[in-house]
Amino acid sequence: MKKNTLKKVLRYAGKYNYLIAISMILAVVTALLSLYVPILAGNAIDCIIGPLDVDFTKVMSILFEIVVIVLVIALCQWIMNTVNNRITFRVVRDVRRDAFERLQILPFEYLDSKQTGDIVNRIISDVDLFADGLLMGFTQLFTGIVTIIGTLIFMFYLNFRIALVVVVLTPLSLFLAKFIATKSFSLFKDQSSARSDQTAFVDEMIGNLSVVKAFAHEDENMEAFDEINFRLEKTSVLATFISSLTNPGTRFINNIVYAAVALFGALACIDGRMTVGGLTIFLSYANQYTKPFNEISGVVTELQNALACAERVFDLIEEEGERVDDKNAPESFRAEGVVDIRDVSFSYDKKRSLIEDLSLNIKKGQRVAIVGPTGSGKTTLINLLMRFYDVDSGSIEVDGIDIRNLKRKDLRDNFGMVLQETWLRGGSIRDNITLGREGFTDEDIMRAARAAHSHSFIKRLPDGYDTIISENGGNLSQGQKQLLCITRVMLHIPPMLILDEATSSIDTRTEIRIQKAFSKMMEGRSSFIVAHRLSTIREADVILVMKDGHILEQGSHAELLGKKGFYYELYNSQFA
Repeated sequence: MKKNTLKKVLRYAGKYNYLIAISMILAVVTALLSLYVPILAGNAIDCIIGPLDVDFTKVMSILFEIVVIVLVIALCQWIMNTVNNRITFRVVRDVRRDAFERLQILPFEYLDSKQTGDIVNRIISDVDLFADGLLMGFTQLFTGIVTIIGTLIFMFYLNFRIALVVVVLTPLSLFLAKFIATKSFSLFKDQSSARSDQTAFVDEMIGNLSVVKAFAHEDENMEAFDEINFRLEKTSVLATFISSLTNPGTRFINNIVYAAVALFGALACIDGRMTVGGLTIFLSYANQYTKPFNEISGVVTELQNALACAERVFDLIEEEGERVDDKNAPESFRAEGVVDIRDVSFSYDKKRSLIEDLSLNIKKGQRVAIVGPTGSGKTTLINLLMRFYDVDSGSIEVDGIDIRNLKRKDLRDNFGMVLQETWLRGGSIRDNITLGREGFTDEDIMRAARAAHSHSFIKRLPDGYDTIISENGGNLSQGQKQLLCITRVMLHIPPMLILDEATSSIDTRTEIRIQKAFSKMMEGRSSFIVAHRLSTIREADVILVMKDGHILEQGSHAELLGKKGFYYELYNSQFA
């Protein structure tokens, strides 16, 4: 799994080959120049032959050369870090964009089965942690590898035997780093999962804080949070502890290598096979050779965390999306409003049936009310009409065309929806009414607001239609939020309407006025009205009485009362 994740990361990075090439060239230049500095330092030492026997002219010339090289190295490293930052954050931008793009086409089954906080955590926190590991990898990995190869070449050139001692001892460091990296990957994955659970829990609590306080559930929430927090602490401490063993472990082995080089080099100096300056060069190379192993071991640790986070993000990106729209779907479909539901069966949980063999025919301009107890399938039917879910069997046709053969956007453009749950975004009142749709004048917007009876409260706001509200409506009341959602539909009325408890949060006087506006709006349009207050749907052409996913009764208000069946009981229970 880890190798597959790394391949996916490299595939994203491969789009920026030219930047990677520049970074690698700069890494090579930096490493080679860094390796040349010890040679100059060794030559300067060899110019100090004894007391009062120093070639100061040559020493000063070498020191000047060292200063110039160090400045060039610093410039190359600055450019390389800039390039690596650009690579990293472009890759992160692409990954995050693909994750968010996938979110737009994920089926509702996936979204309903996942916590919102978990999805947010994957796109935000996991990608940020992935970026940190990737940046460290680009910054240190290339330079480290080039330094290791370069120092080996120089050491073998200077003294074959001592270089061989270094090569023999080095694999111990690699084996240790690999062993620890394997152990830490699964721990970092658990850490990321625990962090996601914590984000999801906090998000849920903030969104429902009024319910928590109303039911005095603070203590229970603290216990649940402490459990998640403790789990996160436990996995984080263990992951950090295991991964932190890499650096001291490799440093211990590297110090053994350095000591061996010093010992064999000193013996070579005594035998006259190496000068003191040459030993200085070799010791510097031994230090430079082992230093990248410490850095790379740190990079490997960070990469374990980064890959664990990246795996969760890629799981989201690779999640199967909605069924692709039919290529032969008609363009710019405009419905007349004839809806045929034929032998439809559907359930969210395939082990539990919900809607079975449902058939219904709605003529153009008919007002259809859907009533029934909670869980009877009313809202599910709306979800199927809008293709938020596809039917398990049977078909739903609009104007004789199976809705699965229509583009989702075209189908939904033919429906106007007002739901019990309101959704407003951060922005002006005007933006929330138009939702970014163009071509509406201020007069159009105000006419829709007057029809929805929202104009009066909007004008009382500090800046009227330009008043900025925060996400989900800010300080607006629930009723005012619902009025704004009704105004959206009033602004541009499509051929078919869905009203799912559209006036549940509105006072009785305003509701009576809006019902009159709805009646006018529904003239000539096929309408589906979900209602619990049965007094609001007496004027419907057809009332469907649902229970356990089946239509028990259907007919007008008067006809259903006359039957004295389930609808009769429901209606009278409101006045009991």
